[in-house]
Amino acid sequence: MVLKTSGRNFIRFVHSHTTFQTNATRPQPLINATCRVPTSKLEMVTLIVATTYDPASINPATALLAMPGWTTGPILPPNIKSFTNQQTRLIQHDVSIVKEDDLDSRWEEAFGEVVDEVIFLSRHTAASNRPALTVHPIGVLHLKEGESPPHGGKAGWAALPSPRIGPWLRLLKKMAEARSLVPEFEITLEGTHHGPITSKPTMFLEIGSTEEYWKRQDAAQVIALPTMFLEIGSTEEYWKRQDAAQVIALFIWEGLGLGGGEAVGNWNSETGKRKVLLGIGGGHYAPRHMDVVLKDDIWVGHLLSGYSLPMEEAKPGENHIGGTWRQSIQAAFEATKASFPGGEILAHLDQKSFKGWQKKAITEFLAEQNINVGRPNDFT
Repeated sequence: MVLKTSGRNFIRFVHSHTTFQTNATRPQPLINATCRVPTSKLEMVTLIVATTYDPASINPATALLAMPGWTTGPILPPNIKSFTNQQTRLIQHDVSIVKEDDLDSRWEEAFGEVVDEVIFLSRHTAASNRPALTVHPIGVLHLKEGESPPHGGKAGWAALPSPRIGPWLRLLKKMAEARSLVPEFEITLEGTHHGPITSKPTMFLEIGSTEEYWKRQDAAQVIALPTMFLEIGSTEEYWKRQDAAQVIALFIWEGLGLGGGEAVGNWNSETGKRKVLLGIGGGHYAPRHMDVVLKDDIWVGHLLSGYSLPMEEAKPGENHIGGTWRQSIQAAFEATKASFPGGEILAHLDQKSFKGWQKKAITEFLAEQNINVGRPNDFT
């Protein structure tokens, strides 16, 4: 497979994401920060992205901005508000969270600061309607070139996964338990899916799964922590839960060290050759990969659920296994490797999710690509 770039550091590689309702009541804009543009520029900054389009996005952002140290920043063209706190920038736009591409490179071009990572705040939806706080990397690795992703991103593309995903999942679980959101809320990973396009390490943080929970301020306060796609889900009842919003906000505050403590999940290649899990197979919520990642000091990159590994069984008398599963694995591996310099990337297979011919094809391909396979005990 040829890895292509188009002025962005993306790796070329369908899962349906939230369809935002146009008739939904939008929350009020953020108003809790003082109006002052910073006079100096910082070398490396974290970019947090929220949208007024989504209560599960704007509520945690509002809870985070109510904490000390925020000032109003410059307008990102054409009309995106920003707020600053130390080396963190929070921006607020008014469209679907998956549709506003290249916010990291646009920030760099507009203001001369280098974006180190990107965190998106969002709602999460699920058929079960079970309340959840989720984290995941993004990308649409399995689509063929020329296909149009329905929920942002680019066909064959994998964002660089944030190194914080594993450490932050464990921190989120700890904080949610301490604030009695568990067992009502499930704390979980999700498989890699959807956009928008970014060029820096990225993750989503989401609240779900009904409108009541999207608006939960306690969950939103816990979520205010790292750079990923944090999702609150999965129906409008949950998206609006104020308790959830508060938990997310506190989570981001502590995870980035904004309160003066040490930030959680900083990857430093000089500390040794650590092992990083590349999840292959299983359902959307990656339960067997979760069992490994919840252990201390485990790092995780992309997570390829079954829908990201389309495989067509070989016809009688032929050996070729069709589908785009090879490009998915290769793109996920290359992006994960780029996010963890010096790390040892190990593929972790959900063995029970594959038929015999699928597992054989995948393990042979991994060997051809010099991608080592790890069992759960290999990561400890």
